[in-house]
Amino acid sequence: MKKILILLCAASLCAAAVLSGCDSRGGADSSASEETSSETSSVSDEMELVQFEEVDPDALIATIKTSMGEFKAVLYPQYAPKAVENFYTHAVDGYYNGLNFHRVISNYIIQTGDPNNDGTGGESIWGEPFEDEFTDDLWNFRGALSMANGGKNTNGSQFFIVQATEVPAETLEEMEQHSDIFPQEVIDRYKEVGGTPWLDHVNTVFGHVYSGMGTVDKIAGAEVEDEETYQPKDKIIIESISFNQELDVSSTAE
Repeated sequence: MKKILILLCAASLCAAAVLSGCDSRGGADSSASEETSSETSSVSDEMELVQFEEVDPDALIATIKTSMGEFKAVLYPQYAPKAVENFYTHAVDGYYNGLNFHRVISNYIIQTGDPNNDGTGGESIWGEPFEDEFTDDLWNFRGALSMANGGKNTNGSQFFIVQATEVPAETLEEMEQHSDIFPQEVIDRYKEVGGTPWLDHVNTVFGHVYSGMGTVDKIAGAEVEDEETYQPKDKIIIESISFNQELDVSSTAE
């Protein structure tokens, strides 16, 4: 597992770009990929691609309004309880309101959630980093809502949406050779919708955008200052985040 994820990371120029120069509280880093992926278990025989199931009427939905439009994401407290509670509580408290999308990379990700607006800040609702929550039921497909981090178990407040529309051919070839890690249905879905498989079991997936990916694409396509920081030339902010219902925090407790 360790070897394949290192190869997947190397296969993506976009990944190399976003990983270089990140603060410890920014996007995923390559050292985290090596350390975390070495502990990843084989994929369950009963794995589900829940991100592509019809949204349950009782599901927790976040509506994220930005200065470039809005999008909606279904959240998965049953798979990533701490990440969902952290995101929900910060959002309800208004923590994210007015924050920039400080890193936007076309055909990769859009990242936000940092009060410093540069990838160097932010903390969890508990005032300290919280642990990763990995599952073989959630993957970093296009549309995934995932936690940014600076290494193993360093989740704070920053998050990103996977915008990549395709996976590099060489990455898919590597995945095909490791069916014990990437089941064929997962590989086929990556081929169909795109995504960032090198971030699987490196960054916690806690939701999925099911409406408004056009807005995500528009943000990702914004002109940037340079290809080191990927800061948009013109600020793109979160105006508000609202929910269709309250989160039952007791259901997320260990």
